[in-house]
Order: sequence, then structure tokens, then C-alpha cells
Amino acid sequence: MTSAVASVAIQGEESAPTTRCRILATAERSFREIGYQKTTVADIAKTLKMSPANVYRFFDSKKAINEAVVERLIGEVEALISGIADRPGSSAGARLSAVIAALHRDTLERCRAFPRMHEMIEAAMSESWEVCRHHVDRIGAVFERIVVDGVRRGEFETSDPAAAARCLHTAIARYSHPILVSQYPDAPVPDLAVMTTFLLRSLRPGDCR
Repeated sequence: MTSAVASVAIQGEESAPTTRCRILATAERSFREIGYQKTTVADIAKTLKMSPANVYRFFDSKKAINEAVVERLIGEVEALISGIADRPGSSAGARLSAVIAALHRDTLERCRAFPRMHEMIEAAMSESWEVCRHHVDRIGAVFERIVVDGVRRGEFETSDPAAAARCLHTAIARYSHPILVSQYPDAPVPDLAVMTTFLLRSLRPGDCR
């Protein structure tokens, strides 16, 4: 391979991640502005001034683009709560409360700022995208990490931290599930602070409840 050809090949390889990121950014913006259902691969390609075939070089289907967009969005949430869970100097109870509040606040803010985005979330849920299942697992792992630490510190009492974490995650679904938050904003539910206090009380050692 001549140096000129090698240079072109390297440039092509180096530009691939940039092109992929541009496709995802354009798709995400289109989902927010005109909606998931109305966005096509042709629309994304047209905005980027490239052919649909070129988009398909990086993503083999519209679903693959959607999954990558969802993964990027939920990755931000996962990083946020993971940082809270590992915050030094805070009690397990304080960290658990902060994680629950952060999940609710993030969901609420995204639903208000980008109301059309829930179309994509609905599709992801109904089609059982693996990215959503992995997200649920990772959120549950954060809860479990805090519960385990709480047990170690004597703040919490449970013989099965994994089950306790799943219960916590299920209990706050009404406050952190994008579809429930966006489509049923006025459903009668306890205030989040009341629910959080209830959940923390359920984890305290018997003589501290």
C-alpha cells in the first residue's frame, strides 16, 4: 500500500466515528423536533447532505440508529446516578434519596423539554429493545450497590439486597418511567418525598423504624 493510499485509508477510519456521531446527533434532533415515527433514514441523510446508503454503512437499519440514540441518552442518566451512588462521605440513605430524586428530575425535565421523545421510548419498550433491558439492569445494580453498602454500615437491614433493589426500582417507576411521567402527569400518587421516606423506613433495622 502506497503512503498516499494508506493516508486516505487512515483518514477514512478516523472520520468514521465522527460521521457516526453526526448521524446520531441529527437523528436525536429530528426525534425531538418532528417525532420518532415521522423521522426516516432518508430525512437524516438529507439533513447531513449524504445518501441513505452512506447512513446504512454505519447503521444497518433505522432501529439500529434509534437504539444507539436511546443508549446515548440513558448512558447520561446512568453516569449521573452512578456518580451519586459512589459519592464519598454520604450515608447510604442520603445517596439512595439523591438517586431517586435525580432519576425523577431527569425524566421530568426531558419530558417537558422534548415531549416528542416519548415516541421513541414507547417504541423501544414495545419492541423489547435490548438496550432498555440492559438499562433496567444497570439502574438496579446502582440501587443494589447502595443497599449493600447500607447493610454494611448498619443503616439498612435485608437478607437479600438484590431483591430489595428490585423492589425500590419498581416502587419508583411512577416517578421515573418516561411514559408514565409524560402521559399521566396528574395521576394521584404520593409526593416523591413521601414515597422516598416510606422506602427508606422499610430498609431500616427493625429497632430503628
